[in-house]
Amino acid sequence: MNVFVTGGAGYIGSVCVEELLNAGHDVTVYDNLTEGHRSAVDTRAVFIHARLGDKDNINEAVRDAKPDAIIHFAANALVGESMTDPAKYFRNNVCNGLKLLEAARAADVKKLVFSSTCATYGPPDKIPMTEDLPQRPINPYGESKLMFEKILNWYHQIFGLEFVAFRYFNAAGASEQFGEHHRIETHLIPNVLKVALGQATHCDIYGTDYPTPDGTCIRDYIHIIDLAQAHIAAIQPGKQGFYNLGNGDGYSVRQVIETCEKVTGTKIKTVEKPRRPGDPPRLIAAADKANRELGWKPQYPKLDQIVGTAWEWHRKHPTGYPD
Repeated sequence: MNVFVTGGAGYIGSVCVEELLNAGHDVTVYDNLTEGHRSAVDTRAVFIHARLGDKDNINEAVRDAKPDAIIHFAANALVGESMTDPAKYFRNNVCNGLKLLEAARAADVKKLVFSSTCATYGPPDKIPMTEDLPQRPINPYGESKLMFEKILNWYHQIFGLEFVAFRYFNAAGASEQFGEHHRIETHLIPNVLKVALGQATHCDIYGTDYPTPDGTCIRDYIHIIDLAQAHIAAIQPGKQGFYNLGNGDGYSVRQVIETCEKVTGTKIKTVEKPRRPGDPPRLIAAADKANRELGWKPQYPKLDQIVGTAWEWHRKHPTGYPD
């Protein structure tokens, strides 16, 4: 298939592009490089450096690419920032997403796969979390993703757009070629690995008094390659709807740190800090629907596999991407 990928220079996008190309698809990457990196774009892909907010650019790019499907990763994704600058999140994640949808409609593209988030649920009513749980986001980031999910649903009903919206849990790990390098790093695993690399003196633990076995938050981690494989399954005609992507298993902050110590052979110094507002004690996915309807099953479900691939990439790229 011919696939158009927005945000394909970012962490998740770069690995998805790589896996699409390995599977024999043709790929066009559209990215403004504010969050992504030029050297994170697979050399086999066509690259367009442009802003999603530029209506003329996106219309022309989609028209010229003539894609069979669009995978939409481009978004702002920092929860804390969304609480201080909500306009940025609604403008980029919703308004610019609408420009992409209109470009797709103008070019008669019938399929779109959307990178959503478990943040659309807010604090869950039950664990593991199923797709039919109430969606009550507690920050503008989650709200912006939920708004776009609703827009997709209306475009499906009115225009017949076939879409898949994936609600990610915690993406982690790396492929041999591409890994995680955010200009502002908020994710636990790369921040712990910075200590092992000698780039940080310690990692912070936010909250040690949660109702969990060791008092720290529990999260569901999913390998980046498994995430990419779900998108490859989703672009096939006939796949439609909302799906969680996770392993259905959870690890606490302390367990992640202990695994990083084991994989790197380094003692990780920690500093305990108060809870962050809005952090639920547990977030664990029920991904049975994706398994059942998309034929998707994680190939790297174990935390040591996820951390191991991340560590290999960070050791080879200690300062991340050069650009």
